[in-house]
Amino acid sequence: MIRSAKRAAPGWVMLLAMLLTTVGTVQADGLPNFTKLVKENRAAVVNISNTMRLPKGGSLDSQQFLPQLPQNSPFNELFKRFFGQMPQRPHEFHEKSLGSGFVISSDGYILTAAHVVANAERIVVSLADHRVFPAKIVGSDKLSDVALLKIDAHDLPTVKIGNSTKLQVGQWVLAIGSPFGLQYTATHGIISALGRNLPSDIYVPFIQTDVPVNPGNSGGPLIDMKGDVIGINDQIYTNTGGYMGLSFSIPIKVAMSVVHQIKTKGYVSRGWLGVMIQPVTDQLAKSFGLKRPIGALVTQVIANSPAKRAGLKPGDIILQYNGRDVVDAAHLPPMVGNTPLEKEVPVKILRNRREVVLRVKIAQLPKNEQLATRGPSTPQHQGRLKIVVSDLTKAQRAKAGIGEVGVLVKEVAEGPAARAGIRPGDVILRIGSHDVRDAAQLARLVEKLPKGKPVPVLIWRHGNTLFLALTLPG
Repeated sequence: MIRSAKRAAPGWVMLLAMLLTTVGTVQADGLPNFTKLVKENRAAVVNISNTMRLPKGGSLDSQQFLPQLPQNSPFNELFKRFFGQMPQRPHEFHEKSLGSGFVISSDGYILTAAHVVANAERIVVSLADHRVFPAKIVGSDKLSDVALLKIDAHDLPTVKIGNSTKLQVGQWVLAIGSPFGLQYTATHGIISALGRNLPSDIYVPFIQTDVPVNPGNSGGPLIDMKGDVIGINDQIYTNTGGYMGLSFSIPIKVAMSVVHQIKTKGYVSRGWLGVMIQPVTDQLAKSFGLKRPIGALVTQVIANSPAKRAGLKPGDIILQYNGRDVVDAAHLPPMVGNTPLEKEVPVKILRNRREVVLRVKIAQLPKNEQLATRGPSTPQHQGRLKIVVSDLTKAQRAKAGIGEVGVLVKEVAEGPAARAGIRPGDVILRIGSHDVRDAAQLARLVEKLPKGKPVPVLIWRHGNTLFLALTLPG
């Protein structure tokens, strides 16, 4: 019997090949097609250029748009707005910058990022049909980085405003903008995280995506698969100046709230609680009797604030605000900022290891004020902590705004205080639940501290207060 040299494949091999082919077709056909979304939205996206005046020696990213972060911040890989690195200049100069925006009403209102038009002397908007219009700033809100522009035009194509409160991690999104001046560039990706809080923008719960965006995209729209705008592209995380896989957008709900306030009253107001807060670390959680790090630790209560009137105190840990859990300190400011003025809300706190509910009537956020610095006096040494401290005069305390408490840290040697993070120049305000009024009292309190157990220490540093966890060796 003569057999063919080409043997037939076994049946299971042919079945597997068919399955693989089918799966591949399904995967390919299941990928989103963005062509319709680009066609529907392209005409409403605009290119924004402006001429701005910079101070002597200034540069766009280092002076104007970068957040000021602590030296040991994990964000020091540079959060950057979507402008490239500019060299230092020896004199005052004008620099033309490029950004993006989108039309939200047919009579010429345009939404963009505030930093795109910051310090602008002249703003020019280019439309998709190549028409060019001068634009004026109707209003700009630095805290949310949202700006509303107006051009003298009519019957313009507009975007559809979506709902950024119903987004889900993993859904596809599209960005349209002018990276490096290349107008109407479309890129896509997915939502990577929601409610992301960045160090310099505490009132914005950002949408994090992996959409490729670069300098020039800032102010452009982030669009969902229904064709609705759900965000404004605003920042990237980079150590190169370009895209590295982390992009952040302002939720459209936040932006439209700013637009409404600018149009109706000419300015933006936010809720104000009147506390300084810090995250709860694992050691601080143990020192306050928490099973895990959660909530926002109150380090200072502002005089004549809603928090002061409601009875909040330094050392309280805010666990819930208006019925919502405060997972960490970064989640509290957006909650408070979005609260209607004069609304009374319940605030659940942990105080002396017990949960207490206070009711706070929210007021309008005032302008920030810096606390003054202070001077030294006669030093005294605290042996167990390995530090040198000095008393403060009443005048020095009043100037710093810390009341009748506090001792100045002059020197810090290797020891418990240094390991807790106490530095020269800090003012120790409280140890445990006891205020520190002078160096002698500090010595008495330190002698009574337990060994091997973390104790919260409240300090004043450069105009701010914060808690540290101090542990004496066993």
